[in-house]
Amino acid sequence: MADPVGRSARASEIVAAARLLLEREGPEALTMRRLGEELGIRAPSLYKHLTSKKAIEVALIEDAFRDIGAALRAALEGQDSPLDATRSLLATYRQLSLAQPNLYRLATAGRLPRGDLTPGLEEWAGEPFLLVTGEPHLAQALWSFAHGMVILEIDGRYPPDVRDSELDRTWEAGAVAFAGLVDGGRLGGPRSAERDPG
Repeated sequence: MADPVGRSARASEIVAAARLLLEREGPEALTMRRLGEELGIRAPSLYKHLTSKKAIEVALIEDAFRDIGAALRAALEGQDSPLDATRSLLATYRQLSLAQPNLYRLATAGRLPRGDLTPGLEEWAGEPFLLVTGEPHLAQALWSFAHGMVILEIDGRYPPDVRDSELDRTWEAGAVAFAGLVDGGRLGGPRSAERDPG
């Protein structure tokens, strides 16, 4: 799931340029004309490789999901306690999302074009939340916590006098709360019988 399926080298180059443009100048800059200027080609030439602006946005969303899924899986390697796994998952999600806020927002805001995505990609990207919690509804609640925290940080919605260290404590409180539900034996997770038959 790590590599884009069926994307030509030229299409990959266009998507990479779109990603840089999106992060540098924001979503309003993501037009076919502006992208053509960025690549030094006429905008109509882009349509030979990606049929529309929507196709470019879908490719960017897919890249974001692949990045998130791969990073979260790597973050869980070697984590065998619910608290360590939850901390690592949340820290990685926060770091990756804040490092590319415009791509993150494109991938998570508004209605998701599920019908245009590679089948199974959305589920694969979100599966680490299920691996940590062992229960679908708790996994969705954990993602909702992480997403809400990230969006509020990106949008600067916390009061200006709130320091990063205080937000770190809020993230930690969330990790402890969610891990406590798993570790308390009420739900599954890294040490559940379903995941550890020994």
